[in-house]
Amino acid sequence: MSQKARAVGDGSLAPETAEKAAGARDALGERDGVLVAFSGGVDSAVVAALAADALGDDAVACTARSETLPAAELDDATRVAEEIGIRHETVTFSELDDPNFVANDGNRCYHCRTMRLGRMYETAKELGIEVVCDGTNADDPGEGHRPGLRAVEELDVFSPLLDAGISKAEVREIAESYDLSVADKPSMACLSSRIPTGLEVTEERLTRVEKAERVLREWGFEGFRVRDHDGLARVEIAPDELERALDPAFADAVHEHLTDLGFEYVTLDMAGYRTGSVSPGGEEDGSDEADDDAETSESADDGIDLGRQYPR
Repeated sequence: MSQKARAVGDGSLAPETAEKAAGARDALGERDGVLVAFSGGVDSAVVAALAADALGDDAVACTARSETLPAAELDDATRVAEEIGIRHETVTFSELDDPNFVANDGNRCYHCRTMRLGRMYETAKELGIEVVCDGTNADDPGEGHRPGLRAVEELDVFSPLLDAGISKAEVREIAESYDLSVADKPSMACLSSRIPTGLEVTEERLTRVEKAERVLREWGFEGFRVRDHDGLARVEIAPDELERALDPAFADAVHEHLTDLGFEYVTLDMAGYRTGSVSPGGEEDGSDEADDDAETSESADDGIDLGRQYPR
């Protein structure tokens, strides 16, 4: 048993959680090999760590590159795979090739995940692997409208965390037992979740949302979203950070930067950041496995002048 495998059951976890983790690892070990749909978020990272323990070189993490996630996410996925010590592959596809995804109806996440997992199965076949697994955990099915989970069921994806009854809180505990840097990483929904249902998903909208959120991240904000309402930027800031955003200097700076990026108007949502707010009555698919991974967006030197710091 590897050092990481011992970490799961060395007393650092509650007995029930350790038993669940061991069960998930053993279930993975019954396969000849697995390909993990790997975003680099905490859920997929835990599955990858368990798979690496159980199967060694017969476990592969795979990240799908597309337009819908920030550039930094691919770097994070690569880094976390190195932490785990698992082979890491990347594949590229575009959700924008599918008119059903672009239309952005209530099943956008279903269309996205069907495409992403389809690419995972193609890659697995090329590698001689029959099993594709993901990071769906035991809390995910009960979190409202989650059309992406329908794709997981239809494609017969193996979800070891779900099968073992491992909750999101337990996922984070297991990640800590592996000393993974993403143990406390917030769930990251894909950039298309910033566009209201019924408004087409376009590369222009995805790009300006990514750049706008990068600005806020560079300024030190941690909980936020920039929603694109057809050229109107609705900025949401987490309640515990909202006081900073009420500074007139922030208002001036964020307006200047976001209009430079192509937004016509910039507003601050006084209710603060919360998931599911982009469309009335809607749900944002906040699982990091809904994103299943990475990007083809522009790099950090794409012309954003972050030298104009806030506050000035």
